[in-house]
Amino acid sequence: MTTSVFPPGPKARFPLDLYVRFRSDRIGFLEEMASFGDVSHLSFNNMHLYLLNHPDMIRDLLVNNHRQFTKSRALHLAEWLLGKGLLTSEGDFHLRQRRLVQPAFHRQRMAGYADVMAAYAARTADRWQDGARVNMAQEMMRLTLAIVGKTLFDADVEDEAPQIGQALTESLHAVNRMLLPGGSTMEKLPLPANRRAEDARQLLNDTIYRIIRERRESGEDRGDLLSMLLQAQDEEGDGSRMTDEQVRDEAMTLFLAGHETT
Repeated sequence: MTTSVFPPGPKARFPLDLYVRFRSDRIGFLEEMASFGDVSHLSFNNMHLYLLNHPDMIRDLLVNNHRQFTKSRALHLAEWLLGKGLLTSEGDFHLRQRRLVQPAFHRQRMAGYADVMAAYAARTADRWQDGARVNMAQEMMRLTLAIVGKTLFDADVEDEAPQIGQALTESLHAVNRMLLPGGSTMEKLPLPANRRAEDARQLLNDTIYRIIRERRESGEDRGDLLSMLLQAQDEEGDGSRMTDEQVRDEAMTLFLAGHETT
């Protein structure tokens, strides 16, 4: 009989204790994990989770030995929202998508995105009045979504940002619920929270697919990320371009990244 030996890490004082502590103070919880050494461990929901706290180990994982690891269950559950974008896909398909998306992040393109960010940040600051109270969470969500809308779709979505932000938040809450014990089963029940999540995802899909359809019909290259995604061709593979669904998945991933920066 053998006994498994795990690296040190925080222990749960009651069911869901670690989950509650992580949700209430994520940075503090990760700092506590790091205090246990280069590798720390915790057990949650019948899963063993490890945190690498040394840069050499992280490089070994992400660069030298990345083919020996697969993405987490959490990311696979996120396919409900993100589809098979760069964040959730793996293997040859991930490499293909990375080749197609990478030109959008070349240095010259990034300089253009930086100009947009600076202009939108200045416009936001100009709206604020000296001495006034500002809800920074709402303002930053509105700003980041406006920047993503401009750089990704060359569209001014600032007025729609509250609705889009709420839809993204509602969808992310659904993914988080799926991670809880029995969560995947609960998400299939006709509960109000599940209906809100489905409505939110549908709003996001309708918005993104409409923009993709209009751009394909016009054939216009606006120099934004969407134009790059639509024109990208897999020259190292079969020469194919992305389908509307693949473009949608990458666009949704980037939209989420913009929302999550808040």
